[in-house]
Amino acid sequence: MNYPTRLAAMLLAAGTALSAADLRIGTIGLDTSHVIVFAKAFNDPKSPDYTPGGRITAVFKGGSPDIPSSADRVEGYTKQLTETYGAKLYGSIEELAKHVDAFMIQAVDGRPHLDQFRRTLAAKKPVFIDKPLAGSLRDALEIARLAREHGVPVFSSSSLRYPPPAEAFGPRLQKIGELRAAYSFGPASYEKSHPDLYWYGIHAVEALYTVMGAGCISVQRTHTKETDVVTGVWPGDRVGTMQGNRNNGIKGYGVTLLGTKGTATAGEKHHYRGLIQEVMKFLQTGVSPVPLDTTIEIMAFMEAADESKRRGGASVTIAEVIKLAQAKK
Repeated sequence: MNYPTRLAAMLLAAGTALSAADLRIGTIGLDTSHVIVFAKAFNDPKSPDYTPGGRITAVFKGGSPDIPSSADRVEGYTKQLTETYGAKLYGSIEELAKHVDAFMIQAVDGRPHLDQFRRTLAAKKPVFIDKPLAGSLRDALEIARLAREHGVPVFSSSSLRYPPPAEAFGPRLQKIGELRAAYSFGPASYEKSHPDLYWYGIHAVEALYTVMGAGCISVQRTHTKETDVVTGVWPGDRVGTMQGNRNNGIKGYGVTLLGTKGTATAGEKHHYRGLIQEVMKFLQTGVSPVPLDTTIEIMAFMEAADESKRRGGASVTIAEVIKLAQAKK
């Protein structure tokens, strides 16, 4: 580390020294820009998103060599976290766990999340798992089972659940009467190692669930080279639709709400501030703002979309894909 970089790190550390009330947060998986977003918000008081209450003090690299967008970024983000934000690098999750009060699993690849989560269990400390919760529905169900068995709080969410106040879902929902349908759209690029919507379509699915809530019964998917349209049926004949866009020139996000007294749009802009604040509250209290059952259903919704695609657009129930995932060895 050169002197200017070392000096900057020392000054930042001096300005953000841990108080007795501060959490020591360990980050697992340093291959996504999200780790820098959270480090700035938790460790740098000058950040516009600064959120007091804890600092990222320990990190574990992780990384997936078969995903270029993971492998190509690990070293750079590791350098930033250790040199700029003063976090200590550990060679194992078990060793890191001895020195923290809470965990953030942020590997961009959902496949190692189950194993990484297992390695935190002995510590019995809150764990935030960045999207996707896991690389398969089966793994997601196992994370939920282990969390309950060991009494470990778990929270997972996309930042799209928490748009800026001007774009918030709640105030818009209050104005349209009873919600009868919602239409959510956003980018949905694929990664061959994951179910189609797990990689990026999950953002639009999370936004859809934010307004529709849990309880989806069945799912149907229309798939083209450029677009996916996934429609879910909720109790009371309510309908929620997610459109994932790839090469059709549509790049934005948003949700159209249709109610008995009118319509509204929400969530067209997004930032990380809302999620950052919710994560800090969760790490401090161990109380997740999103029930784990809801997160599991979101994973099942996306798995049902894949199953519908395999069946040529046929309707697939949430219960069926959960049963199939539980039966897999």
